[in-house]
Amino acid sequence: MKKVLSVVGARPQFIKLAALSPELRRSFDEKIVHTGQHYDVEMSQSFFDELCIPNPDYNLEVGSGKPCWQMGTMMMRLEEIVEKEQPDCIVVFGDTNSTAAAAIVAARYCIRLAHVEAGLREFDKSIPEETNKLITDSLADFYFCPSDTGVKNLHDMGIHKHVYNVGDVMIDLLVKYGQKINENLTLLSNYGIEKGKYIFMTCHRAANTDDSENLREILSVLPNLSLPIVFAMHPRTMRAIEHAGLEKMLALPHVKIVPPMGYFDSQTMIHHASFVLTDSGGVTKEAYFHRVQGILLDTQTEWVETVEEGWNIQCGPHRDRILEAIAHLQKPTAHRQFLGEGNASKKITEILLHGLK
Repeated sequence: MKKVLSVVGARPQFIKLAALSPELRRSFDEKIVHTGQHYDVEMSQSFFDELCIPNPDYNLEVGSGKPCWQMGTMMMRLEEIVEKEQPDCIVVFGDTNSTAAAAIVAARYCIRLAHVEAGLREFDKSIPEETNKLITDSLADFYFCPSDTGVKNLHDMGIHKHVYNVGDVMIDLLVKYGQKINENLTLLSNYGIEKGKYIFMTCHRAANTDDSENLREILSVLPNLSLPIVFAMHPRTMRAIEHAGLEKMLALPHVKIVPPMGYFDSQTMIHHASFVLTDSGGVTKEAYFHRVQGILLDTQTEWVETVEEGWNIQCGPHRDRILEAIAHLQKPTAHRQFLGEGNASKKITEILLHGLK
């Protein structure tokens, strides 16, 4: 049995791993490495518990820090594991520092690299996630794209071999747990909100949290909204707000600040929202799946199809653009479900089973 090393470190990767790991374990000896990039309970352990992900075989416990230090520490600690385990393949997910660090280690040890969510681009190298994407796709051996756009971007880079549009593995979980997500209505009662009559909000991208003016622009939108707002606050965002002295901008009766949510609660909040305010790529595509419109607080998105179909409106951190988009929200009629039908994990496993012979 071939050995696969799955490397994860952040919330979106835990969710993707929850979908893929059960399928991998039917055919491979899978070992899980947690880099520790997200390490507190709300951002890490709760997802392993809630989604029944096997406990990591290794935890690098890197934690937060400057990007190059963080990636360098990950590589040094991962190197020891690779030498011990001698995997046939390393599987990485998305575009975090954990992803790029593991990709470099795989290349140095001539271990085949599988990139889940390959080919996505934001075409702006000032965005940390973009450089992580470029590094990983330059080194990968198997490219598992979530959409036709991913395939096209790789072809434009001259990458044509071992490129597969398998759909998005996160859709696998949404399909699997759709009924549970829809019926999780106690959560809404706990927050005193009703289906379709509230806004769900997240904000965590470095472009917004590291720029106090961008944060101020985003927060200045809140007093102008009449619906209740449930703001799931990333720890980094709260620190940035406090550092910039903007706490008073959250002191509004219709704004509920809550800690980061677990998987099922966050999906329920998206599913029943009137619309979402977010700079999260995960929430962007999850809202699309749930047929809920999104106002995007980032200037770039890799999920261009959701914008083209009108389900997401790209405003960036600009108060007036955000308010104008909200004022003219009109739900689209087209919905191609370009992210797949919920069988991406099976496709990935079958391709690896054949490709690693």
